[in-house]
Amino acid sequence: MRIRIVDAFTDRPFAGNPAGVLLLDDVFPADDWLQNVAMEVNHAETAFTHRLPEGGEADWALRWFTPVTEVAMCGHATLAAAHVLHTTGAHQGPVRFATRSGVLIATPAEDGSITLDFPTAPLTPLQVPPGVAEALGAEPVAAFDTGPNVGDLLVELADEKTVLGLAPDPKALGTYSTRGIIATARAEDPSLGYDFVSRCFFPNVGIDEDPVTGSAHTALAPHWSARLGRDDLTGLQASRRTGLVRTGLRGDRTLLTGRAVTVVEGDLHA
Repeated sequence: MRIRIVDAFTDRPFAGNPAGVLLLDDVFPADDWLQNVAMEVNHAETAFTHRLPEGGEADWALRWFTPVTEVAMCGHATLAAAHVLHTTGAHQGPVRFATRSGVLIATPAEDGSITLDFPTAPLTPLQVPPGVAEALGAEPVAAFDTGPNVGDLLVELADEKTVLGLAPDPKALGTYSTRGIIATARAEDPSLGYDFVSRCFFPNVGIDEDPVTGSAHTALAPHWSARLGRDDLTGLQASRRTGLVRTGLRGDRTLLTGRAVTVVEGDLHA
């Protein structure tokens, strides 16, 4: 079985967010096998996908696993899976994935980018929970629940410099949401090519800091579109690897656009 490592939301190797991708021959193997492969790959997510019969609402079935658990939605591993399908010739044109979060569509463009069509996260304003400032190392100016698909606490901070300087306690952050915390702020200088910055900390799924998180941008897009008055924005996820995500708010759907690069390809002997 071929296995690939793909860097997503980047146009160069060793940046963006790496994901394992396996194109399966038939149905999904046992969950414990899927989990063991994801643990062996040891990246934020590994995507497993197999072709579905023609004539249905989706073309491929898709599941995502971190090294410790299955997740309900993952943007960068979906982008990585679509990239592999298109670059290997396994699928042509838009691909419809059947997932735990419904049917997700990935559409390739002539310039090599891929646009994902994901559900927009419903944002519910919250009082900043006690202890979040101490765990994060900065005082939020606003907080939001991001709903069941994303499962994070979204916090807006005072400025970009504060987001870049965060050095949180990952274990302490795990008590405030299902997955973790998204920290964000407006870009200090939009002429640099991005409108907002973010960092994502997901201790509850075994990821202290995620390099680039597509699913988080389904919450960041409505948040910053409301703040900035534009539906089409670009977010910089300011992890050590960094990555850019172009967002397009379309009501209850959010478009996430980025590129991907295959870095490793080999055989899985398990």
